[in-house]
Formats: sequence, structure tokens, C-alpha cells
Amino acid sequence: MQTTCSGMTARPKKNECTKEGTTGTACLLPFMHSKASEKNKHIITALDMKNKLWWWPALFAATLAGNLPATAQTPIQENNQLRIMSYNVRNGNGLDGTRSYRRIGDAIRKQRPQYVAIQEVDSMTGRSGHRDVLKELAIESGLYPTFGKAISFDGGSYGVGILSAERPLSVRRIALPGREEKRTLLIAEFERFVFGCMHLSLTEADQLASLPIIRQEVKRWNKPVVLAGDWNTEPGSQFINDFSKDFQIVTSPKQFTFPADQPTDCIDYIAIYKPGMASLVKRTAYVVNEPKASDHRPVFSLLQFKIPAAEMFRARPYLQNPTTDGITIMAQTSGRAHCWVEYGTDTLHLQRARTLLGGQAVCHDIEHKIRLQGLQPGQRYYYRVCAQEIIDYQSYSKTFGETGRTPFYSFTLPAADTQDFTALIMNDLHDVTSTINAFRKLAAEIPHDFTVFNGDCLAEPSDRDDAIRIITKLCDGFNAAETPIFFIRGNHEIRNAYSAGMPSLLDQPGGHTYGAFNWGDTRFVILDNGEDKEDSHWVYYGLNDFTQFRKEQADFLKKELKSKAFKKAKRRILMHHIPLWGNTDQYQPCRDLWMPLLEKADFDLCFNAHVHQFKYYPTGSEGNPFPIVRGGGYDAKGATMMVLTKKGKQLSLRVLNTEGKEIFRQDF
Repeated sequence: MQTTCSGMTARPKKNECTKEGTTGTACLLPFMHSKASEKNKHIITALDMKNKLWWWPALFAATLAGNLPATAQTPIQENNQLRIMSYNVRNGNGLDGTRSYRRIGDAIRKQRPQYVAIQEVDSMTGRSGHRDVLKELAIESGLYPTFGKAISFDGGSYGVGILSAERPLSVRRIALPGREEKRTLLIAEFERFVFGCMHLSLTEADQLASLPIIRQEVKRWNKPVVLAGDWNTEPGSQFINDFSKDFQIVTSPKQFTFPADQPTDCIDYIAIYKPGMASLVKRTAYVVNEPKASDHRPVFSLLQFKIPAAEMFRARPYLQNPTTDGITIMAQTSGRAHCWVEYGTDTLHLQRARTLLGGQAVCHDIEHKIRLQGLQPGQRYYYRVCAQEIIDYQSYSKTFGETGRTPFYSFTLPAADTQDFTALIMNDLHDVTSTINAFRKLAAEIPHDFTVFNGDCLAEPSDRDDAIRIITKLCDGFNAAETPIFFIRGNHEIRNAYSAGMPSLLDQPGGHTYGAFNWGDTRFVILDNGEDKEDSHWVYYGLNDFTQFRKEQADFLKKELKSKAFKKAKRRILMHHIPLWGNTDQYQPCRDLWMPLLEKADFDLCFNAHVHQFKYYPTGSEGNPFPIVRGGGYDAKGATMMVLTKKGKQLSLRVLNTEGKEIFRQDF
């Protein structure tokens, strides 16, 4: 806005002074840590800050269980993008005479910004009804508030603010010249960049006097610096011309922001400090069409930076679907990328593999699935995953970023006549970190060839990022970069929004959620029970149809039991989540379909889950035609890790609790 905090002073002509003002000292606000401690800077103590932020846990109690997070719960800076907004809110006073913080919050929220520079905002003033306006805007927009006081006013404070998707690492408030009123530059440091909000003086002399202060401040940072705000000056002014020597303005001077109802002037800006532009590869900007909520229209800019090579991968790769001559390598990148695998019997003489669809390299996503074929069983292979960022992919032009490379990992495929292996089997972990961590410590001490998660371990993913998070926790925890992992679907893998998207993050034997594979001379058969309630149950909203899916598996099972691979196998293992025998569930649709087939099948052992209680069923104890072992659940007291070992003809099972104590042992 072009007025003072009272809202009564008209914007003066250039070089016109309204009131004498002086430059004050900077103020450091150490939310998390500070860069430096200097003279003439008031330090707010940790206790003071704690008292000032007493309300924040309550603000997010519904979504964050009352805890003040260090960062937001949703991913920030996906693909190294910054969604920046600047808005002079006029303390919520609209041009229609209505004061509405909800309307301002709605205008912000609709643009989905990660960081917002707010100008002309009250804190506990009589004019605002002693309300913390920035806090209320934070509630409405779902962002974290940081207030920067410019002056004391009407029993409270008046100044600028920053709304952010994450809590700042540190905050600085630097006083700027202002003859009509003191001005301020509010600087918030985040992990990847520095964001500043400034509301400049109405007078050109004070604006120009602010430049040395601004330059001194931005030079202190070794991160990209973005400044935004109402600068009370138009394109082509001396301030903008001098400012542009050090900064690149990313908003358009041809898009007017003031007055909001019929804009004729551009006085609101977003700019990036030029030394930080080396990694900036793309920017878009526009003025938001909001003509009533304030006397300014908001400005918005999306900035995209190159992904540093060291940050190209979201996590380590993981191995899927091993055969005697091939294996699949899965990886997820931080942004869209062209991905390939370099591999060989040593780290110097490497071949290259990538995924082609119809002769075209896959470059449209962050998910990467690359199959290595023609491998020799028993041979150790070394590999690394490489990915080059795709910044822009047009029909006749393409822009690439940096190339990231993982460390080298290794694996060995079993030969068809391999007799020995050790497998780890867990189930029903339900994303419980304490139980997962207990088992990962045990797994690190047990040499093993592969790991099986028998359902409800990738439980209820809400979206792709959540699915990747859960998979990463298990894959990194159990060294899936070098030992393959098999994921069997339980009923909870089926639930929630992204369940149907999970296959894109996995590569299952046979390409289905059921199938069969060999590890040496042992045959493993995997079935998928589906949900544990009827398809017509209200909780599924008519979206499920597992009846035909179970019939499809019955047909698969008939063929599998007659196959050469099954008949020639020295040992045969069955795995599925929901038990057929020893199950007290009222709804058991698989029994009639699968039991008649399995009763005649020569399995040495069956692994089940679902009930969250360990139990062993000897052959015939529940009418079962083969031994059945059922794993425990996620509770540390009852959770189990099963260690299946084959040496020659001998098949052995050990069951461990979270403390590593052996609670069961049996040879088969």
C-alpha cells in the first residue's frame, strides 16, 4: 500500500518527504540458530521465543497432534521449485469496506505458495481488535508465521511478515530508512534459500538509502536470496535501476498491482539476488486477480532451480524381481530425470542399461524402473544408478540439468541349482518405526539373500510421496540396494488413496500382486487375498471388485501347481497375508476357491500374517495339509522376524522377537 500505517496519508510525489526518519539497528531472531552474533543486535532468548510461540502447537493440533514441527508435513520444494507470493494486505481492509482475514487467507491459499511476503499487518493493535493478524492469516493459509515489527502502533505493533511452509532456521529484522515511518527488511533463512520481505519508504531518497543496507545483508548468505514486497516505486525509477544491478526482478513490470480494483501502477515485486541465479533455470510470474480483499493485488512467481547432483536421488535404489539372468533396479529422483544404470563385474568396465518404451527413453517422471537382463547366475555384479535432470522437454528443444550418480552397490543372482539361502520374513509392521528399527538392527547381523514383507507393511499410503516414504524406510532399513526385497500385498496395502499407484513403485514376479519365483531350487508361490470385507461393504464405496480377482488367482494356482517349475523344485513355499486355516474372520472368500487346490499341493511350509499373533500350526492341526507359521504384528511385544534357511536339503525356520530372542525353531 502506498500509505502509512494509519492508512490516511496519500502517496507523495517522487523526492517529496513527509516526515523525518532515522535508521535503526538490525535485530536477530534466532528461531533455530543464528549465523552470527554482532554488536547492537538485540537477541531474543529461547525462553522469550518459546513464550511468543505458545499458540503454535494449538494451531495445528488437528493435523500435527499438537507438536510444533521443524518442517511442514507435506513435501517442500518438489523438483527444487519455490512458489513465492507477495501481498500487501492492508491489514485485511478490503476496497469494499470489509475487513476479512479469511478472504485474504483464501486469496493466498488458492495460489498454493510455499513462501509469502506480507506487508501492512498489525499485531495486537487496537485497530485490529488486539488480534494477531499474521497468526490469523497463518491459520487461514496453513503456513507458518514470522512477524517483523517496524513500529509500535495503537497499543501493539505494525510491520511485515513472512508465511512459510517450514519453520525458518533463523530470522533477522533489519531497520530501513523511512521519513513517514520506520521501515524494515525481514529476512528468514530456510534450508535451501533465504527469503526477505521489505516494505520500502514512500520517498525515493529513503529508498536509495536502503540499497546499501540491502546489499550488505544479501552478501552475507551463501544461498540464493529472494526479496519480495511493496517497494512503493515504479519500473524505471532510479531505485529500480540501481537495484537491478544486483538483483533480477522475476515479476513483470508490465503487470500492474495497484490499485486493486483497476490497477495502473506496478509497485509490488519479487526479485532474486544475481549471484544465486546460476542455478535458476526457469521462472514464471503473474499478478493474482483479486480486486477487493486489499488495495493491492498479490504477485506470484514460481522459481525452479537446478537439482544439485548430490541431491538427485530421494533415497538409495532397491532391487526387485530377481531371476537367474536378470534383476530390476528401482529408483526415485528428486525431479524429472533421464535415468540409466551402469553395471559390470567390476567398477571400471561398465555397461549401460535404460528403459525404452517404443524406442523412446522414459524422461517424464521421478519414478524409474530399469531391468538388467543377460546376467550370469553366481556372478557378483556392481552397479550404480545415474540420473540427469530434465529441466525442460519440448518438441524441438530440451534443457538438461546436472547428473547425479549413486555409489556403487553389488548383488549376486542365484543359479538354478543353488541349494542354500537365507530369507528374512516380516509382516504387519504398519509403518511402526520402533519395531522396524528393532528388526533392521537384527537383520544387519544376519547374513541373508533376500527379504519378504508379507503384507500390511506398506500400509495405507495417502499419496505418492507417502508411498515412497514407506518403501524407502523399509528398503533402506533392510539393505535393498544389495539384497532384493519382495512385497506381498495385505489388506491394508489396498486401502487409502494411492494404493492403486503402488505397482509403479514395485516390480513383482509375473507383473501382478500374485505370482511365483525361484530362489535356486526352491519355489515360492505368492497369493493376494484382497480385502478382508465384502466388496459391497460401505467402507469401499463401491470401488472394489476382488471377486473376479480371486477367481483369476485360482486359475493361476491351477496352472502353477501343474507347471514344471513347481514340480521340479526341491522345496516349495507358499506365502499369502490372510490365513485360510486357523482364521476366525467371518468373511473368508478364498477358502472355497483356493482350499480344494491347496489341499492337494505339495508345499513344505506356508507363511501367513494378518492376525498380529505368532502361531505355528503343524500339519493337520487345523485341517491344514502342510505346516503353517503365522507371524506377529507391529507391537514390539508380539512382533516377529522369521529367518528361513535352506542348507542342502535341510529347511529350517527360526522366529525371533524384537530383542533378538529365539522364540521358535523347527526343521522341515
